[in-house]
Amino acid sequence: MTEPVTDLADRLLSLWDHLGIGVAHVATQMPGDIADFATAFPARLGGVVLCAPTRLDPQPFETVADRLLLLSGERGLTADVTVRAMRRLPGAERVVLAGYEATGWADVVADRTDEIARTIAGFLDPLKADTPSAPARQGMHAGISWRIDGSGPALLLLPFFLAPSQWTPAVSRLAQWFSVITLGGAHLGGVAALEDRARAPTYRAMFRTLIDLLAPVAGETVLDVGCGSGALDRLLAKRLGAANAITAVDVNPFLLAEAAGLAKAERLGTIRFAPGSAEALPFDDNSFDCIFSVTVLEECDADRALAEMVRVAKPGGRVGVIVRSIDLPQWWSIDLPGPIHEKMVTPPQSVAQRGVADASLYRRAQAAGLTNLSCFPALVTLDRTDGPIWRYREDHLLAQLDDSETAVWRTARKAAAERDLLFMAHPMHCVVGYKP
Repeated sequence: MTEPVTDLADRLLSLWDHLGIGVAHVATQMPGDIADFATAFPARLGGVVLCAPTRLDPQPFETVADRLLLLSGERGLTADVTVRAMRRLPGAERVVLAGYEATGWADVVADRTDEIARTIAGFLDPLKADTPSAPARQGMHAGISWRIDGSGPALLLLPFFLAPSQWTPAVSRLAQWFSVITLGGAHLGGVAALEDRARAPTYRAMFRTLIDLLAPVAGETVLDVGCGSGALDRLLAKRLGAANAITAVDVNPFLLAEAAGLAKAERLGTIRFAPGSAEALPFDDNSFDCIFSVTVLEECDADRALAEMVRVAKPGGRVGVIVRSIDLPQWWSIDLPGPIHEKMVTPPQSVAQRGVADASLYRRAQAAGLTNLSCFPALVTLDRTDGPIWRYREDHLLAQLDDSETAVWRTARKAAAERDLLFMAHPMHCVVGYKP
């Protein structure tokens, strides 16, 4: 009997073979999705495009540096990450989207469609890739969904983390030159990271505390603002059973579709997924008994979102919010001195201009009209070092290190792993309040 494919690099290799591709081009925002494949199977890659990466460990891409394109904003995390990576990837090419700051949640392809499509096509044109001999134009293989548009050399588009439009605006343009193969599913991109995060025991414990304080009783309605992959909604549906209807909204149609598919696969019919922005919720006043939002208010107008959640809450309803913290130190089970230590303890400084990712959450919740606040900073511990959310956090650190610092880190990391004591913890701010 054939063994099930579980490793992402092996899933991708199996997909390559299934689609009849020897060599393919690849474009992704999340380097961790393709890093192991680039290390293990570099000959199966034609050109590699990293489009607005906010985290990047350069080491896995050293063998493909001569066919690697880094697309970045002119300022912000993507600019910093790609500038540092270029020093360690001789032969790679970097193209800057002038005047643009590509945040981790930016809809970068929608914002700069023609420029990105032309740049990718021009970069990949001289590089070799095979035309797929796929059995169909769309399907599912090794847990990865795929759809082909156009004809010509294979260009696989892996999902962005949070970009609402994903690659969609550029697909028709890229399909003029390539067999564009758009990938999805629970093992790639933001969906994989969000699903992995929701498997962490301490993350679940934090969420359970939030729900305990919201205290939904049978018959009360629940709203999730910014549901992502729906991982938390599925956990909640299993806890509440059929006693409570859950509505989950997100501005990201790609994530909504993936969330609905995952819930359907688990036969959780009590969740209704719908489009909706945290800043303008598509519901009447006084509609829900319990409302929560997890790691969303960092990326929008936080005060406006809080006002919207209070507006749609019923009198006596409860509102709970969790955000990442950039004002508390994160922690790794590795003791390294000096400059590396400072980079280790500083969380990713990723927050929108009007977002919230600090202790001002508590004051803002009170100013929005919530009373009887329960405020509880929390630490989320990650220890699945082969998981995508760990890689996402570690790649942020590795993006800041030079060659000598990286060597020191990897030695210390290996020693901690050999002692079975390799883990990290990152801080969150959490609050639950009542609408009068």
